[in-house]
Amino acid sequence: MEHAETIPEQPAGEETAVRRPRDGRRTVLLIAGAVVLGVLAGTVTGYAIQYDREPTPLPPLAQQKIDQPKPQAPDESTSARTINAGRWHKTDDVLTKLLIEAPPGVEVRYSGSQSPDEFSADFYKEPGGGLTSQIGHGVRRIAMLDWAQDDRNFVTVRLFQYRDRSGADWYQHAHSYLEKKEYAGNPGKDLPGVPAGFGHLWVDSEQREKPGYLPTKSVRAVARRGDIVMEIEYVNNRGVVDENEVVEIAKRQWERL
Repeated sequence: MEHAETIPEQPAGEETAVRRPRDGRRTVLLIAGAVVLGVLAGTVTGYAIQYDREPTPLPPLAQQKIDQPKPQAPDESTSARTINAGRWHKTDDVLTKLLIEAPPGVEVRYSGSQSPDEFSADFYKEPGGGLTSQIGHGVRRIAMLDWAQDDRNFVTVRLFQYRDRSGADWYQHAHSYLEKKEYAGNPGKDLPGVPAGFGHLWVDSEQREKPGYLPTKSVRAVARRGDIVMEIEYVNNRGVVDENEVVEIAKRQWERL
């Protein structure tokens, strides 16, 4: 006798675990895809409509015609200054034009430009090191005026222009050596007529004497405006200096900058 195939019964109290298809997740993906396609379709349609439209004209200007200088052909008078007149500053001109005029009746021994190497050879104890420092701090050009008065007073005015204010600031504050006894022998003081911190004045504390030479005494004034430093050296070979005269020279030169 054949036995009938039977399905075993589940034990009482147990539930059969049934795996259901993930229909909810598939539905979410379909909806998201439809949204993306809808956005893309709308963007493409908007570009297509805008492409076919005529450009919208801008509102008219309040001033329809702006006067401008007519262009001129260059000639022998054309220069960098005439081309860039709107951006030109007086310190961009020839530096010697900013030097003061020598007082009447004095002997002008030199007036003009001075190269950094000429200045270094004349000014520094170690010209090579001085020139390296000047070039390293961006010196551009130097202007010099030198005169003698009654064979007693000798005045030198120099203007130093640097590529930026940091170079000028360096040279303005590079005169601390004047405090030493072999130079002025004192820390100096603020230069009258110049904002505090931008100018200084040193007057020798003592005469300088050498056998066979007249006693000398000097005054040094230094001031900075922008990227330009002015330096005035006043030497008297009788051992007497007029500080007020030096201050007046400095004021005149400061006002020219």
